[in-house]
Amino acid sequence: MIDLTGRSLLSLRDFTKEEILYLLDLSDRLKKEKKEGIYKKRLENKNVALIFEKSSTRTRCSFVVACFDEGAHPEYLNRGDIQLGHKETVEDTARVLGRMFDAIEFRGFSQKHCATLAKHSGVPVINGLTDEEHPIQVLADLMTIRERFGTLGGLKLVFVGDGRNNVANALMIGAAKVGLDFVIASPSERFPDRELVEECTNYAKENNSTIRLDDDAGRAVAGADVVYTDVWVSMGEEGKEHERATLLRPYQVNRELMSCAKETAVFLHCLPAVRGYEVTEEVFESAASLVFDEAENRLHTAKAVLVALLGKGNL
Repeated sequence: MIDLTGRSLLSLRDFTKEEILYLLDLSDRLKKEKKEGIYKKRLENKNVALIFEKSSTRTRCSFVVACFDEGAHPEYLNRGDIQLGHKETVEDTARVLGRMFDAIEFRGFSQKHCATLAKHSGVPVINGLTDEEHPIQVLADLMTIRERFGTLGGLKLVFVGDGRNNVANALMIGAAKVGLDFVIASPSERFPDRELVEECTNYAKENNSTIRLDDDAGRAVAGADVVYTDVWVSMGEEGKEHERATLLRPYQVNRELMSCAKETAVFLHCLPAVRGYEVTEEVFESAASLVFDEAENRLHTAKAVLVALLGKGNL
């Protein structure tokens, strides 16, 4: 039996294929319960700190609703509410919050800060997004893909756009862990870090899948089951809009590019989307687009992570 009690979720690289599939199975179960109006309050009397250095729609709302659905109290803390790394060290903030809360969700800039919170708080810490990774988004992505196709193994997932961004990194890790063939379609100067590619290639070999980089979007998308994109300029990169638009325009997901994929292919985007840039209105609003199923699944996977890490995943 898989038991994730007390673990932190900083990156999917820390989880086995079986553990990831367990979280997806639990997400499916909790989604079904919510649709049926069943609320078991597995997190009753638990308190969860939600630290947000970056603004959010899906991450904040999914964790707040997940907490309330399962009986926990969420406490939202933005940059103005605490002194994380400013007047107070991250280590000291971790020690304080760990004595008051049962879990911490962190959405911010530094992966190191996230790891420091986990090391010093003594409670599970969940990475809600950093500049390097976005693992809880990827859990929702994998859940959405499996809902549509009934499986993950053997499918081809292509990320199109900025191959160095946090979602591309996390998707590559998640895909390799569960056996999805994964391709990044990106200009070569925006290919992901070589060490991460090598690490994920090793994961993929263990799960009979492949990792590939390609600077030709059409060639990369050929035969794809899932086409995924993200904004061209992430939070914290303001001022690079013109540079990125010029570089990434050939990587826009439009009808022509989608025609290179399988007829049954679906389109995913972690949102928010800048329509007319990384994706056209036509594709975003098409029957192939599952972006709002994907967004909803952020709730169910957030709930599954909280329930599993706080020790109630088998109830």
